[in-house]
Amino acid sequence: MRFYLLSAVFILLLSACSAPIPKPVAVERADKTVDYLTDVKPVLDKRCVVCHSCYNSPCQAKFSSFEGIDRGASKMAVYNATRLRAADPTRLFIDAQTTQEWRKKGFFTLTQSKENNITHNDSIMMHLLYDKKMHSEIIGDYSPEHDELSCPKNKEELADYLDDKPNHGMPYGFPQLTNKEYMTVAQWLAQGAKGPNAKEQKKLTTPSPAALREITKWEKFFNAPDAKHQMTARYLYEHLYLAHIYFPSAKGEYFQLVRSYTPSGKKAEVIPTRRPFDDPEVDHFYYRFVKLHTTIVHKTHMVFLFDNAALSRFNTLFIQPKWRENPHLISFDAKVSANPFVAFKQIPARSRYQFLLDNAHYIIMTFIRGPVCRGQMALNVIHDHFWVMFEDPKYDIAVIHPEFIDSQIENLSLPIEKVDNGLMETFSDAYRERYKNYLLAKKRVANRLYKKGLPLQSIWAGEKASDAPLLTVYRHFDSASVSKGILGEKPRTMWVIDYAQFERIYYALVAGYDVFGNVSHQTNIRRYMDFLRMEGELNFLSYMPKEKRLSMLKSWYINDSSVDDYKYREIEKIGNAIDFKTPYPKYEFINKLLDKRILKSTGIKFDTLNFKNPTKPIPKMPKELKTTEDYIEAARSMTLPGSGFTRYMTYQVVNNIFLRIDMPDGTYITKNLVINRWHDNVNSLFNEESRLNPAKDTMDILDDNVGSYPNAFVIVKFTELADFIDLMKNMQGSDEDIEKLKKYFISRSDKDFWKVYDWFQKHFNETEPIRSGLYDLNRYAPTPWKKAQ
Repeated sequence: MRFYLLSAVFILLLSACSAPIPKPVAVERADKTVDYLTDVKPVLDKRCVVCHSCYNSPCQAKFSSFEGIDRGASKMAVYNATRLRAADPTRLFIDAQTTQEWRKKGFFTLTQSKENNITHNDSIMMHLLYDKKMHSEIIGDYSPEHDELSCPKNKEELADYLDDKPNHGMPYGFPQLTNKEYMTVAQWLAQGAKGPNAKEQKKLTTPSPAALREITKWEKFFNAPDAKHQMTARYLYEHLYLAHIYFPSAKGEYFQLVRSYTPSGKKAEVIPTRRPFDDPEVDHFYYRFVKLHTTIVHKTHMVFLFDNAALSRFNTLFIQPKWRENPHLISFDAKVSANPFVAFKQIPARSRYQFLLDNAHYIIMTFIRGPVCRGQMALNVIHDHFWVMFEDPKYDIAVIHPEFIDSQIENLSLPIEKVDNGLMETFSDAYRERYKNYLLAKKRVANRLYKKGLPLQSIWAGEKASDAPLLTVYRHFDSASVSKGILGEKPRTMWVIDYAQFERIYYALVAGYDVFGNVSHQTNIRRYMDFLRMEGELNFLSYMPKEKRLSMLKSWYINDSSVDDYKYREIEKIGNAIDFKTPYPKYEFINKLLDKRILKSTGIKFDTLNFKNPTKPIPKMPKELKTTEDYIEAARSMTLPGSGFTRYMTYQVVNNIFLRIDMPDGTYITKNLVINRWHDNVNSLFNEESRLNPAKDTMDILDDNVGSYPNAFVIVKFTELADFIDLMKNMQGSDEDIEKLKKYFISRSDKDFWKVYDWFQKHFNETEPIRSGLYDLNRYAPTPWKKAQ
């Protein structure tokens, strides 16, 4: 009797602690069939895909295609820096093909309902939309990539989620859908959440006649049977497998290059290897072009143009030249395929390097928008702002002395042979020692070849207008971007990249990086990036005055004991071929490049708004703002270090601001305000906060659309611009300042938030019709506020 009594009490206690199970949601009956493509997809694209489109989608829920919606969600986090064993990959369209296959991998439905009928719906998606409708107030901070989300898979877990996280329905941390949008999705769910029919699906996935003509031509090139074409195709595929390939004759269509079990003329069946150089484990495979039918999102939209000029260039670089060895196929053994200097030794280094230079903007873009979507492995290893340039092939040791690279094969091996390394290998110094040996050997050769220093001509100038011999990289704290040219004020650090470094960065961060790999795999790559970053910096320093190189290096590695005089005294051995005449060698060097070296047709020049000639007075805020020149000078003065505005923005986790200035005549001006956070050094995995110095943070004001993740939208009327500038210049973070700021900044809780987002997205689509994609809102300023009156 006592046992039954205790059991009853226990059950009652459990019941009292459990959240009430939500009842099916009533849905107004539709008088017509709600069509997925016509009615539902536009709503999901504008309001759901903006957060649910990549590996960083909460619960792996990808709404950028019906296949992703149908797949549903998973409790497995793709980003897991403490994972002891590599996880099974869950790449949409690759690792499973049917709903049932995804269910076996742990995915559960978000759209289907066991208690569904024409008037009620019980799906997870319906409940989350309904909860936002009933509890629309946005309370507390929202950071979907960092919040602990339970990813409920049934009503019981959903009840606990809604109880634990009130006011966290969908859209997560943003205003609710309009009544029309809500009704459209709700009625679609009530009708069974059906996707495209067979005819519609075929249209979505079938190339247009114009695209098909291009595909036929290109697949013939990639699948030519001789060894020279096959090894060329292998090299190109490993560098272009992430590209969204664009044929000019097929506007609006994008394609992906894949390895397929099936030949041209048949439906492509993708070979699901983890990485592009992994063994396909078949005797014969085919390179195919597959049409993308997912919604295009900017953070993964890396466009590569395939036209007749590109085909001619590939032939010129790879097919026409004599190779170092008779062309032959090589194995996919990991020791071979994971080291590009072994795998592609037979192809002239000049050809490989020129391909990277021709496409430098795209290649560097893959470093930060590649397999991890947000480039996290390339982020806390780089400074917030730096310029990149490239060594000219005529001076590159790997190109002019390929036998040197042959002698360094072991030292050039990368930590990418496995994705499931043992834990004891996590902090192994094996790769550090090999890297150090390579650098010492490289210095000996460089000292012999260029004892008097490297001339200005050793920097690649570009060969055509579309080339990008100078690039700007911005880190937006937890995302990054790359732009052609030299944007912003003169950065602290600059890189000069040579062929061997360029190839290694690509294979470490892109081709060889597995987002599903274990902690050892990810940590080793992060540590290896320290070496690659420093190599680029040391390459640049070799152009600086001998007596300033070491002090410049140490200024980039403040409080880092690993950078000392003894270890780096070698950098002072190479002479100076460039005659410096001012105390500002970085400025003088770039100025000489622009004046005497960089191809003029590239259009690359100093950023007139942000760049400040160190030989001229520092800009000051004008006493009055009356003329255009006054506003320009005011803007220039605001980019200087340590303003209260930049300090407050970084405190609010805002590093990339999208600004619109509404002019009196109905036109507008758009700018990006990019905040560059100061790091004493970026040479450690840990304790990043301790190396920040807000007093030295700066801001650049850019014309370009920079970044995939807006952190804040700002709307300022021109008549109020003087007040806004005054606020930015003099902000101290007082309550009065913050109230003023709220007048211009669009909070995630603002009733007009979606209207503003839609405007910026439409503007992006109109100004960059080929390269635009949906902005991602996962990083929008997490703290909501009420708008000032």
